[in-house]
Amino acid sequence: MSRGLPVWAFILWASAPGYSQPAEKTAPPAKSWTVPRTADGHPDLQGFWSNASITPLQRPKELGSKEFYTPEEAAAVEKREFSERTSWDRLGNQAAVHYDMSQFGLDVIQAKVALSRRTSLIIGSEGRVPPLTPEAQKRLAERNAARRGHEFDSYEDRPLQERCIVWTSEGPPMLSSGYNSNLQIVQGPKTVTIMEEMIHDARVIPIDGRPHLAPGIRQYLGDSRGHWDGDTLVVDTTNFSDKTSFMGSTKDLHVVERFTRIDEDTILYEFTVDDPNTWVKPWTAQQPLTKIAGPIFEYACHEGNLGLPNTLSGARAAEQAAAEKKPGK
Repeated sequence: MSRGLPVWAFILWASAPGYSQPAEKTAPPAKSWTVPRTADGHPDLQGFWSNASITPLQRPKELGSKEFYTPEEAAAVEKREFSERTSWDRLGNQAAVHYDMSQFGLDVIQAKVALSRRTSLIIGSEGRVPPLTPEAQKRLAERNAARRGHEFDSYEDRPLQERCIVWTSEGPPMLSSGYNSNLQIVQGPKTVTIMEEMIHDARVIPIDGRPHLAPGIRQYLGDSRGHWDGDTLVVDTTNFSDKTSFMGSTKDLHVVERFTRIDEDTILYEFTVDDPNTWVKPWTAQQPLTKIAGPIFEYACHEGNLGLPNTLSGARAAEQAAAEKKPGK
């Protein structure tokens, strides 16, 4: 697998009403920043970026409709995440059987992180994924019931990321993967390519006006088409495979992403997710991408992927042990 990044943090104070820096910390006015542009005149989004984040996708319920932390609250959250919590804490219930991520340079505190004062990536007063539709609740319950007891029958019953096919956070929408949350953007006159380090998938996005693929063609990462809306790159993705199922969605998932370069080190990434078969309404999230030095390293997932065969062999051993305990054995 690949590496972590040296320790440092870039703080992005997300805009919120009533916030200004204390007078004693106010720096001299900086020179006005001009967005760099490519030869065809569009904003230059190229380079290496990270979407590593300590902001949860959904707002903690105890915060209610509180969309932004105060500066003092944000500082306390940052202190807890970067000073008081260990990688074992972040692994949660995996800690007993996983490794200490900091030993391998993979802990979030070893990456460059763009922080904001948002209490959740999902924007708005609710700050949470909308409720499932009754149809989705029934569909997911039936799916879980059908899988129960068969989770380890075959490699085909294991998640796609465990099989090194596609990482669940690759998207679209793109979410922090927990480690190796790095990507590279390359622009051309007819396409924009986004290369993600996790499982090193490259999404080639046409921006020349061509239509989406035919409805019968379905892909793990969907079919993306982009266009420029002023200085914002808008990417529309349809044609998902029902095998990816983002947070329980169906193949009718529709994702619209917006990339806006807001300063030298930051791209504001926003996405809206819609699937009327799954959620009662669309929902939107925002996350800053922060510039990193790069490069992107190969994520050799299949090389030394002992987790999958060990999981299945462990299941076979457990089945054999259970069979030997049956009466008459």
